[in-house]
This record gives sequence, structure tokens and C-alpha cells, in this order.
Amino acid sequence: MSPTAAELHQMASIGRLLAGIVHEINTPLGSVFSNSEVLGRSLEMLGPLLAGGSAEELTKARRILDTMQQLVAIDQIACERIRSIIRGLKTIARVDCPEPQKIDLNQHLRDALKLTQAEFRNRVTVETDFAELPEVECFPQMLGQVFLNLLVNAAQAIEGPGTITVRTALEDGGATAHISIADTGRGMMPEQQAKAFEAGFTTKAVGEGTGLGLSIAKEIVEEKHGGSIGFESKLGVGTTFHVRIPVRHARSQP
Repeated sequence: MSPTAAELHQMASIGRLLAGIVHEINTPLGSVFSNSEVLGRSLEMLGPLLAGGSAEELTKARRILDTMQQLVAIDQIACERIRSIIRGLKTIARVDCPEPQKIDLNQHLRDALKLTQAEFRNRVTVETDFAELPEVECFPQMLGQVFLNLLVNAAQAIEGPGTITVRTALEDGGATAHISIADTGRGMMPEQQAKAFEAGFTTKAVGEGTGLGLSIAKEIVEEKHGGSIGFESKLGVGTTFHVRIPVRHARSQP
């Protein structure tokens, strides 16, 4: 059976994300390997210096020890970066259960941000303003796909330096979780806004987008979660997407 358009879009999105993730992991790994070589050579030098015992040799040994401590600290940061990327992958790639699961929505967004950092390429500043939220009942993998799509779109809409702001809030007396993702990108013209959720429509260059991401996001948010998704956009200023989902999924309601 041939894959559907939605499945093809998801596979293409996963491929792009994996390429970025490989880059993100390779960078800290390269640092660890390089530092390991320096640490090995430093240890070889320390033996004779400590054995000599002269004041000059001990001073040099202390400088080498200071350098080694700095390299170890850098390696710890690099390893934590790798671990956070892997944790995000495990969360986003988890196969959804047939029933809604309770999740920390703020952490889910943090994991999505970590996975999309390769798309930002150090040119986009990310700001977060997370409210204190109760656990939200949802299909985590599906909702993660929505967040990844919106974040990647936001990064691609920014030409040069810019800012992406992610906020969460409780609405309707605590019954609804509101997630907003704003960018300082190019924005959309009125005719583009009218077609944004249509399958096959894209503002990206040929070969960069399938035009299915937002239509699938709309289906996931509205049909799978009973929520809503919308946006406001101003040409040359930016776009803000709003996702609202019930804190308690309809399947869990009495």
C-alpha cells in the first residue's frame, strides 16, 4: 500500500529533523573527542613534571591541571547537550497509545525546541514564557508533531536574525491550555493567510515545503484533541500561531 500524502509529509519532516539532530550531536561529540586527546597528552606530561618536583615544574603541572579541569567542564556541557537531545527524541518519537496520556506540556515544548535548534543555526533567539500548568491529557506524539512543524515554520520564516517566542497559559478557568508560538519573520499576505490551512498550499520555495504541515496540524489539534488552532500575521512584522487544547481530553470526561 502506498503511503498517504500525510505520511509522506511526516517522513520528509522526520528526515529533515534527523539531519539537523545528527549535526547537533556531532558538534558536541567532536568537542569531547578533541578534548580527550588533549587530556591524554596532558596526563603524559604530568608524570615527569610531578616526578621532578622543582618549583618550576610544579607550577607548570598546576597550569596543565587547570586546563584539564576546564576541558572536563566543557565535556560535561557537551554530554548534557547530547543527553537532552536524546531525551527530546525519545519523547517526540514515542508511539502514541490508543488513549490520551497525561504530560508536562511545558517540558514537551522544551523538548521540541531542543530538536529544532539546528533549524535556528544561532541566528534566532528563543524566548519562553511558560505558565504553571497542570498535566495535560493528549496524544503526545501527535501534539509534538504540531509543535515541531510550527517551530520549524517560524524559524524558516525569519530571514537573518530574529526571535521566536513560545508562551503557555491557562484559560477558561483552567480548562484550556493555550500555546502561542510567535516569530519576527516575513509574515503573510492576506491572500496567503486565507489559504494557510489548505492542503497543498505553502509559502516556501519549491522543494522546501509540501503544504501539508498546517493542514495536518489543524486535524491533530481540532479532530484528535477537540481544540483549536489559529493565527495572526502582519507582512514584514511576523506571525503568531495559537494552539488551544482542553486540559482534560474528551475521552476522559465522565
